[in-house]
Amino acid sequence: MNLDDGLATAVAVAREAGKLLLDGFSQQKKIERKSSAVDWVTQYDKAAEELIFSRLRAEYPSHGFIGEEGTDAAGAEGYTWYVDPLDGTNNFAHGFPIFCVSIALYQEEKPLLGVIFDPTRGECFTAVSNQGAHLTTAGGHKTQLHVSTEGDLVSSLLATGFPYDRQTSDDNNVRQLSAFLQVAQGIRRPGSAALDLAYVAAGRLDGYWEFKLHSWDIAAGILLVQEAGGTVTFMDGAPFTIQSRLSLVVSNGRIHDPMLAILKMTG
Repeated sequence: MNLDDGLATAVAVAREAGKLLLDGFSQQKKIERKSSAVDWVTQYDKAAEELIFSRLRAEYPSHGFIGEEGTDAAGAEGYTWYVDPLDGTNNFAHGFPIFCVSIALYQEEKPLLGVIFDPTRGECFTAVSNQGAHLTTAGGHKTQLHVSTEGDLVSSLLATGFPYDRQTSDDNNVRQLSAFLQVAQGIRRPGSAALDLAYVAAGRLDGYWEFKLHSWDIAAGILLVQEAGGTVTFMDGAPFTIQSRLSLVVSNGRIHDPMLAILKMTG
């Protein structure tokens, strides 16, 4: 498969889906609840997923597809597209302008390409295996991404998120958040795991951790971070592999061991 062609297709599709979301951002939302009272989905999540997979199937009919809103189709050749059509649904539903489209292609467990498009800022983050990670701005300016060089937690800006079962489970990231608040410069909770990862890749954040993620949340962002020189592991420090549910630590590499130590202490 030609990855340059695949990236061009993914970018075009992400931008088209982003326009659909932006057009719907100020419109009335139809809210449904999924796994819990705080796990929302709107008609725009579903419409964006349908659009993305219809475009990808037209180009790559033999590939597999996994999407947040129920798309799950096995494919030949080991290729699978992971799609979050609207990462940051709760933000979107409340009119809070932090959300994105995330598209990634894997062959078995190997990430090949990733695209994260932020329609409110017009920023398109892209990565191709062994070709680096890049940001194309709303004005069309393209730059290569590199993780930050910060080496001390006390000067680090971190991000995190909270699982949808946080109201009923003790494994809800509260202990870990408290510990990091005492040692880091600051903690952010933007509400979009995909953008959190893109921001680590861009050096805007120094590190990120989160529990109980889905594959589509992080599939594109993982490659962005890796290609920008960062480090991605599971909470115990084991190397990342794509799974349906997972808990991750992501960083610029320099603060990774200190982050793992805090998570071990609070686990």
